[in-house]
Amino acid sequence: MQELEPGALATDAITVRHLTADDLAAIIQIDEKAIGRARKEYYRAKVRRVLEDGKMMTSLVAEEDGSVVGFVLAALHYGEFGQVEATAVIDSIGVAPAFRGKGVGEALMRQLEMNLRALRVQRLETQVPWEQRDLLNFLASRGFAPAAIFCLELDLSGSVGRAAN
Repeated sequence: MQELEPGALATDAITVRHLTADDLAAIIQIDEKAIGRARKEYYRAKVRRVLEDGKMMTSLVAEEDGSVVGFVLAALHYGEFGQVEATAVIDSIGVAPAFRGKGVGEALMRQLEMNLRALRVQRLETQVPWEQRDLLNFLASRGFAPAAIFCLELDLSGSVGRAAN
């Protein structure tokens, strides 16, 4: 392992910058490799929203030799679900398979957290499917923990008119 200068972090060598419209194709490709299907319309809409709401740049990409190798899409919410303080929410995060375990996710999260602290955001949230153990472990290593608020859902695909208890 290469010795770092005092005060340097291993993630310092990874370029992290604000997301641009030109990053869309790479984001779609990284996500497709992770989940096995392309979500083009989902990411087109997400990136468009991020760029239209450009006053708070909370979405980032990581680059290696000029190519996007990771991304994090986040948004700021004010007053959602009765919360009075601004809350940041990670919508999507992804790292190209060849770059996993090489500090890309760490660099993205480190920069996102620094940006949010500069904006005086005090909470960062996300939702993760239970079976995505790698992502759960990664987020836990960053200090994420189960929230004190329950996320509830109602399956609307079933029968209509369930009796109230």
